[in-house]
Formats: sequence, structure tokens, C-alpha cells
Amino acid sequence: MTTPAIQPPPAPLIRLHEVHKAFGSLVVLNGLNLEVQPHESLVVVGPSGTGKSVLLKHLVGLLRPDAGAIYFKGTRIDQLTEQEWDPIRRHFGFLFQMGALFDSLSVHDNIAFPLREHGTFSEAEISDIVCAKLRMVGLESTAKKMPGDLSGGQKKRVALARAIALDPEVVLYDEPTTGLDPIRADVINELILKLQEELQVTSIVVTHDMASAFKVGNRLVMLLEGKVIATGTPDDFRHSTDDRVLRFVQGRASPEDLQALQRASHDAQTIQRGPG
Repeated sequence: MTTPAIQPPPAPLIRLHEVHKAFGSLVVLNGLNLEVQPHESLVVVGPSGTGKSVLLKHLVGLLRPDAGAIYFKGTRIDQLTEQEWDPIRRHFGFLFQMGALFDSLSVHDNIAFPLREHGTFSEAEISDIVCAKLRMVGLESTAKKMPGDLSGGQKKRVALARAIALDPEVVLYDEPTTGLDPIRADVINELILKLQEELQVTSIVVTHDMASAFKVGNRLVMLLEGKVIATGTPDDFRHSTDDRVLRFVQGRASPEDLQALQRASHDAQTIQRGPG
């Protein structure tokens, strides 16, 4: 009987190896190791200041690591020149935290912007692409509107249409549901899932919103002090035995934070009473 061949695991689409980044004395990434597989939906969670957004900016060359290496499709990209970065960036779409639409441009021209900057499309082709992307996010009727005429949720959806204008392989989402009510946030979650399925993209989502994380992610990683401290499925996170993970998932303050609050309250009462 022939033993079936063992298939090697797929090569990671993106790999970060021992990545360090500091801003002055503030260490943000501290030897970060992470692999992202093709077509997965990876959610990155963790407290503020642990390097989640900084991680995304490294993937598109907006920041460069102080040490370590970053690979895309097996090619090291962190040492590329700005000119060499241009074709790499075409593989990535980036939804910025607040949308980052150009206020002086119409919805149509916002989405057309990357097509004009990085492509060789005719204006007729650009119009067709813009219409198609707006249709994907359910905002076909907004093309002539200005960003100031849109709600917060609509701005995020237009920004998402712009992020996918060049049909990227990877879409990066930086806090996509921030500032939205639960219903509008869920619309964004549904769009992330829709694009994941229809475009077969690789998604990397940075969020504090655990409802969103559990809905859109098939794998979660948690950053703490600039490193990955946990990785697994949503169920792995829900039933984690690591108290740091459970506190974050459940939104519970740490014992140290509670003690600090109690000390501050005690000190304030002592000052109010005065000596005696």
C-alpha cells in the first residue's frame, strides 16, 4: 500500500521576521514574527500602542523597520527603494482608519485617484471601474457627491471602494468600524466578508472591536508589547487560558489597573480630609 505524500504547508504570502520599530525611546515593535497565508482573513487585536497600525504601515512601505525583514511572495521588500515599492503597492489596498478621502474631490474622483496614479487606464475605463467598485459597496448613486455630503458609514464604504480599485491581492483594514454605530459597523463587516469571497483577497484587519474580529476573522493574533502573544481561531480566543487574552476579549481591566484606580481614589480622599 502506497503511503500518500505529505503535502508541505503553503508558502506564506507575507512574512515578518524579527521586526523591530521604535520612535525615539518608545519601542513599538519588539522582534515581531508573523506569517500571513494566501486568502486568509487575519485579524490583529491588542491594546492601544502595541503596534497594530504600525504593522500595517510596514507592509506598504509607509514605515521601514529598524531591524528585521519583511517578505512578500518570498521577496524581501523592506529594503526596496521608493521607486521599487511602486509595483509592490499595487498588490495592496489600504482602508485607513478615518477613510482619508480627499475632501476636494468627488466620490468618483476619489476612487479614480489610484487608477490615474498607478494605472494606464483610459477615462472611459476608469469610469467603468469606479461604477463597478461603487456597486460592490452598494453606493452606485453617490458618484457625483462630495465626501462632506456622506455619512460616516458611507465615507468608509467609498474609501473601501477606492482601496479595491486596482484589484489588490491584499486588503489592509485599519480600525474599519471605528466611529460607527453597531448597525453601520456590521455593514462594514459584511462588506469585508463579501470582498473576501468575491475577490478572493487576503484580508488583514486591525481592530479593537471583538464582535467584528470574531465575525470577519478566520484567524486572530494578539499583539502585546510589540510581539505576538497568541494566535488561533475565534473559538481559541474565546476559550483561551491566557488571562491577558481573556481580559481583552471580555473587556476587563487588569488587576494592576484596578489597584492603581483604588490607590488614586484613596489618595484623593486623603487630600480632601487634610491632615488630622
